[in-house]
Amino acid sequence: MKGTEKIIAHIGADANARADAILKQAEEKCAGIRESYEQKAKEAYAERIRAGVKANQDRLDSMDRLAKMEGRKAILALKQDMVAESFDRACDQLVNLPEAQYVAFLAKLAAKASVTGDEEIVLNARDRKAIGDKLVKAANEKLKGGKLRLSSETGDFKGGLILRRGSIEANCTAELLVDLCRDEMAAELAGVLFG
Repeated sequence: MKGTEKIIAHIGADANARADAILKQAEEKCAGIRESYEQKAKEAYAERIRAGVKANQDRLDSMDRLAKMEGRKAILALKQDMVAESFDRACDQLVNLPEAQYVAFLAKLAAKASVTGDEEIVLNARDRKAIGDKLVKAANEKLKGGKLRLSSETGDFKGGLILRRGSIEANCTAELLVDLCRDEMAAELAGVLFG
């Protein structure tokens, strides 16, 4: 029996050695697979971090561009408001000239706008009361024999005048005169204000 036991023991030892070799090989293979997947996981993690950083940077850049654009729009709107206010002030200064200058200015406008010399002058209520007669006299003198007359109607405008003959009107209001200058002078005024 000893020989059988030796054979069985030898077969058992051989089987154990083979099993140990298979286990060792399996463990090595598992370790290799584990290492490979750990490396892949690290690479995937790093890629996700890079993608997240890039996405956040892109979003930050986009928000920065948007904020700068909104800032430029706000500055432009402010500049446009300042230019518009400058023209409004110019209109106010024009209609508030000293009386003699204002009458001379309006008389010159009426004389230039007159076609027949027989039109009526429409003023706003304030100017009609304050300078209406003086203006008609001064404008007729510039026309040399003009027959301009003061309209009984008043207009709803800051200053200046409307010259009317029947249904035909020549608009010489201060608002229109300033608006006509606005297009050609806006860029120049902006250069002075912001240059």
